[in-house]
Amino acid sequence: MFEHHVLHFCLNVQFDYIYAGGASGIGLETSRVLALRGVHVIIGARNVKAANEAKKTILTEIETARVDVLELDLCSIRSIRAFADNFIALNLPLNILINNAGIMFCPFQLSQDGIEVQFATNHIGHFLLTELLLDKMKNTVKTTGIQGRIVNLSSIAHTHCYKNGIRFDHINAKEGYNDKRAYGQSKLANILHANELSRRLQEGGVNITVNSVHPGLIMTPLFRHSAVLMNFLKFFSFFLWKNVPQGAATTCYVALHPRLKGVTAKYFVDCNEMTPSSYARDEALARKLWDFSHKLINSVSKP
Repeated sequence: MFEHHVLHFCLNVQFDYIYAGGASGIGLETSRVLALRGVHVIIGARNVKAANEAKKTILTEIETARVDVLELDLCSIRSIRAFADNFIALNLPLNILINNAGIMFCPFQLSQDGIEVQFATNHIGHFLLTELLLDKMKNTVKTTGIQGRIVNLSSIAHTHCYKNGIRFDHINAKEGYNDKRAYGQSKLANILHANELSRRLQEGGVNITVNSVHPGLIMTPLFRHSAVLMNFLKFFSFFLWKNVPQGAATTCYVALHPRLKGVTAKYFVDCNEMTPSSYARDEALARKLWDFSHKLINSVSKP
C-alpha cells in the first residue's frame, strides 16, 4: 500500500528536489528511489566526481531518470552561497529539500570559516542552504499550489550532547571538546532548526512542512573516523543495524507520502513519529539557536 501511494503521488505531480549530500550511502539510495518515482533530483555534493558516478549508477538502472549534479561544500559558506546562486539560475521549481550531508565523530578542527567542523557541516551549512533556497520554495508553492517539504536528517545521537544541549559560548573551543557530544550537538541542532523553521512558516501561513528523521544505525562512509569502533559495536548489536535501503526508507516516506500532508515539526524513526529528547522539544532553545546561527554566519561572512 505504501509503495502504491508513493508511486501514485509522484507520477501525478512532477517534483524537483535538492538532495544535499546525495553522492553515497543513504543519499545515493534516496536519490535513486525518488528518481524512480519521477522526481527531478539535484544532487549537491562536495565530491563532484563521486556525485557524477552516483548519477551514472542511477541512470543505468533508470534510463528516464532526471538527475543533475551541482558542487556544494556544506563546510564552506562561500560554497553554499555559490550553490544557491547556481541552482536559482537554473530557474527550476523546488518542491522538496532534503538536508542529508554530514560528518561524524571528527577530531577537533575548524572549518575554513573558523567554525567547529561538525557544527559547521551538519547544522550551519544546512541552516544557511535552507534559508537561501526558502524564497524559491515559497514561490514554487504559490505557483503550483503543491505543498513544499523540507527534511532534516538528524540522529538518535541528538540525545548524547553537551550539558544544556548547545555550547553557545564555546561552540568553537577546543577545550572541553568531545567528538561524540559535538556530533550529538549538531544533530540536536538539526531538530531544533526544523522545529523553529516550521513554527515561523506556520505563523506566516506558508504551505511548507519541516520535519526531521533518524535513519537508523547504518554502516556508511559517515563512520570513516571510527570504523574500527563501529564494527566492534555492530558485532554485538547486529539486530539494531540497518542496510542502506532500510535507512533511506524513512527519509523517502517523510519527503513523499501523502499521509504526511500538513504534518510538520515532527521527528520520525522507522517511518513512525517519535518523541525526541527534552532539549529537542525546547522552544526557547530552538529560538536561541536560530538567532545564534544567524549571528555566527554574519560574523564570518565576508562582503
